[in-house]
This record gives sequence, structure tokens and C-alpha cells, in this order.
Amino acid sequence: MANRLRRRLTELQSIERKALVCFITAGDPRVEATVPALHALVAAGADVIELGVPFSDPEAEGPAIQRASERALAQGMTLRGAMAQVEAFRAEDNDTPVVLMGYLNSVLRYGEVEFAQAAKAAGVDGLIMVNLPPEEGQSLQQALGAEGIDLIYLIAPTTTPERQDLILERCGGFVYYVSLKGTTGAGNLQPEVVRQAVAGVKARTDLPVMVGFGIKNGDSARAVAEGADGVVVGSALVDILGNDFPEEASSSTADDTPSGDTDDHADAGPDVDLVDAGASVDTEAALAERTAAAAALVAEIREALDSLAG
Repeated sequence: MANRLRRRLTELQSIERKALVCFITAGDPRVEATVPALHALVAAGADVIELGVPFSDPEAEGPAIQRASERALAQGMTLRGAMAQVEAFRAEDNDTPVVLMGYLNSVLRYGEVEFAQAAKAAGVDGLIMVNLPPEEGQSLQQALGAEGIDLIYLIAPTTTPERQDLILERCGGFVYYVSLKGTTGAGNLQPEVVRQAVAGVKARTDLPVMVGFGIKNGDSARAVAEGADGVVVGSALVDILGNDFPEEASSSTADDTPSGDTDDHADAGPDVDLVDAGASVDTEAALAERTAAAAALVAEIREALDSLAG
């Protein structure tokens, strides 16, 4: 039986609608801000949620998501806490697919089988492990597959055709095509080069292909989406939600757990409160304003993608 992710992408392909995957980091800029932000992004037009698990050494990330990880870790956010956010989101939305994105260290510390079972119970549909090569992913893929969770791999502009075949053989859900050489949020997007590369990937697989990295607005999304099945937008949303958030407003009563990769599932940091009753009115207003701005960007990108329909 297809999970939420596969069902959603199949539905979108059947009506020739481009998928919009939206990324934010769990716990950034405040733990209690994440679930409302997820609902707002879906209401604005997000088809799939990609929820980042903060990590202390996010080597694929540019400055925006690096800062988001630092802010979230300062809030005490962990892998376990991120799954708690998904579970809370599922209380009101059992339809929108959720993909966790993070680094293998946290999952290995948790335990692959234990993580897969906990992720399934929380309502997770897919997983992106940025630093997991396909040659070393078999055991995690088996654990996830037993729970109906897709393991999603990335293909870069430098990936050879032979290596693409290996990745595509083991990839599930969708293929994440990295639009440029560099980290998330980088510039210098070359739409025609991306379209040609995506066409080459699509010729080798029936999986949907999403393009991410460097997509900042409706124009850039429309430019790279023409030959793809959808786009991933992340750094632009993360910047809106958390960049320059007042330090005093970002502080939390959560335990100062240094990193989401240091605790096992039995004691993986604090049971993070999803609502901070002590949040000031000013902080709540700032969070609401930033959430609305992020939703506005999602609506802009959604409109741009829908202009390509048919």
C-alpha cells in the first residue's frame, strides 16, 4: 500500500500539477513555532513538508540552514523532538506527507530499527539522509521499508550516469536533484542547465524528480520546474522564519542539549514542550508575522508553479 508521499505525488502527476516541497528546521526559531508554521505552509500551497532535524555539523547546508540548526539546537531540539513535532502536526493533518531531512549520525545513535518504528508511529513518510551513500544505506533502507517509509537520495550535477543508476535503483518516493554545485541557499542558478540535467535523470527513472537548492521565489521556481515534477524551497523560508530573530525571544526553558546526535532514543534530550505558556505577547506577534510572511512566499511559488500547468 502506497504511503502518503507516494499517493500525493501520484495524484499531482495525474493532474499535471507541479509539486511544492517546503522545508523548515524543527524548533527554529522557537519550538512552539514549528507546528503552526507547518500548517500555515500547507494552507498556502505546500504539497509535501520537509522537516529538518538540526545537526551540529550540517555539511550540505549554506549559512541560512546552518544558523537554523544552531538556533534549534539551542532550544534543545533533537531527533526525538522533531518526531514529536510531526506527531503534533498529525493531530490536525493526516494527509500531507512529511519527510524528515537530516544526517546519519543521529539515526545511528538512535538505532536504525528503533528509529524507523518511532518515525512510523509519529507519522513520517520519507527520510533524506544527506551524508548516507547508497552503498551503505541497505540496512537503514530495509528498516524503513518495513515501516512503509521511503529513503530518498540526492543526485548532484557532478553525479556520473553510472552512479545515477545505482542511486535510482535504491531511491524511493522521489529523486532530489541538486540544482547547483554548492550548499543550500547558494545562488548562480542556471535554469537551462538544470532542465537538461533533469531530463537526463528522468530518462533513467519513473520516480518523480524534485529540484532543490537556490530556489528563492516564484520566478526561480518556475524557471527550474518546467522539466521537473516539482521544486524544493528551504533556505528562503528558513531565513524568513528565523534570521535575526531577537535573541531574548529565541531563548527557551528547554534543557541545553548540545546536539540532536548525542542522545539515544531512551534519553534523547528533553521532552520538548510544543507550547511555551510563558512566551511574551511580543514574541508571539513576531512569530505570527514571520509565519505569515513565509506562507506568503509559499503562495507566490505555488502560483508560479500552477502557471506551468497544462
